[in-house]
Amino acid sequence: MHSRSVSARPPITERTGWRTVVSDPVEPFVETKWVGKKVSHGNTFDYLVIGGGSTGAIVAARLAEDPEVTVCLIEAGPSDEGKPEILELQRWPGLLHTDYDYGYKIEPQERGNSNIVQSRGRMLGGSGSHNICQSWRAPDHDMRDWETMGATGWGPDDTRKYFDRVLETTGLEYTPPDNDAASSYIEAGKQLGYTERKMAANAEEEGVGWVALNSKDGMRQSSSVAYLHPLGERHPNLTVLTDSPAYRLTFDDQGNASGVETANGTYSARREVIVSAGAFDTPKLLMLSGIGPADHLREMGIEVRADLPVGKHLLDHPEAGVVYETVKPIHQPNTVFCDAVLLSKVDGSGTDCPELMMWFFSGDFESFTVGSDSGEKITPEGITAFTIAADILHSKAEGTVTLRSTDPTDPPVIDPQYFADSEGWDEWILLQGIKLARRIAEQPALAEWIAREVQPGPDVQSDEDLLEYARTTAYTAYHPSGTCRMGAADDPDVVLDPELRVRGIGKLRVADGSVFPTLPGCNPNITCMMVGEKAADLIRGIR
Repeated sequence: MHSRSVSARPPITERTGWRTVVSDPVEPFVETKWVGKKVSHGNTFDYLVIGGGSTGAIVAARLAEDPEVTVCLIEAGPSDEGKPEILELQRWPGLLHTDYDYGYKIEPQERGNSNIVQSRGRMLGGSGSHNICQSWRAPDHDMRDWETMGATGWGPDDTRKYFDRVLETTGLEYTPPDNDAASSYIEAGKQLGYTERKMAANAEEEGVGWVALNSKDGMRQSSSVAYLHPLGERHPNLTVLTDSPAYRLTFDDQGNASGVETANGTYSARREVIVSAGAFDTPKLLMLSGIGPADHLREMGIEVRADLPVGKHLLDHPEAGVVYETVKPIHQPNTVFCDAVLLSKVDGSGTDCPELMMWFFSGDFESFTVGSDSGEKITPEGITAFTIAADILHSKAEGTVTLRSTDPTDPPVIDPQYFADSEGWDEWILLQGIKLARRIAEQPALAEWIAREVQPGPDVQSDEDLLEYARTTAYTAYHPSGTCRMGAADDPDVVLDPELRVRGIGKLRVADGSVFPTLPGCNPNITCMMVGEKAADLIRGIR
């Protein structure tokens, strides 16, 4: 997968009152639910929401509940509506390496795998239309950390109703227990002393069980599906523009945000602009607009509007796996290929919360078996295998997102700095995860499936060798966040105040995973959706 850039302006697809209107010659959009009378608002709206992903689609849908305002949601990619390759959850691997995937290549890593590609969803629903729909409520201890770091009003008691609202809207289902190997994995976890439990409530406690999904009958319930698709004609004040990449923000004479330049024209906001383009493209858009680290902006020849740490503090969940060849075929599940999960604390970590999320993947999962030097797959072809992957839940390393050029079609420069934390925490936790994977595999329930350990292999035993394997084959869990983090309004190390307002710039907010002060110890998509629910209330003045 390679990073993609757009060299020509795509045709714009407009929906006003949720009717598809194609303004340039293009293959007609598949219409099913999008019907109704076209209502024209010109190019000026009360609110502009830039990015129709997990957070932005919710912000737009909630703001449009007020019939007295007009809302325009601007999405760089196409719609997801009527496209089974997106909507059918089991087909998620087929979205990789396609035009639905930005496929951002990271910078070379001194201590980690340099051949990582950050897959990001390029369609309505964003990466929530591109992921495997793991449904996790962020642990209370992580939300308390947000509050401690200055994000007043974002503690567990403040955000609980918003998590509830998301889960009530998306629904919840568990992977069906029809994968015998995954059932054996759960039994192995129990044999090792972990309690079987439902994994949807949060990632607060240890346990093992079936994965919870924000899906319904195998169909993903992304922010687009759950919040936008049902609208029909009920909100003619909501306009959705797809295939409209944002280039730069515009500003009025007082320095307030006033709109956005896109590939298909300029749009203006009477009240506010809300940027929801994700942990990579939100900082990119802000920096192209003069909001970011002053030294970097001057280096790029961009006039500085606000000197803020945009693009700093990039967080992610690195993970690495142990691959086992099986003695018999694995019945493939009908959902996401990773049916079961185990949460574990780590002795000696000094924390009292899970630090490892141990995934069971049906297959060798090539992401974990790519050598960092060659970029080639190192697991033998033609074997039946499963992977036990260790996910670092509270990684300490922080990376950066910067501009490659002033061309808005160029991808950003992404340097995660994997395993570069000065304390060596991330390496140590990952090493414990590899060892735990082997202990799980040794349990009788799972051992009967195993023909041999393929990677790293039984000869790799020393901590030094295990760590070398883990670091150089580690991949991303695709959970980037923190690049426009919020905190106390007087904290020079944050971009946003707790109301999600950009410091020093009026009428401009950010709402997506980039606002996270810390990355919760779980898959963050539901937390991104929670941010959308709360952001809409903040904008509307609802407490």
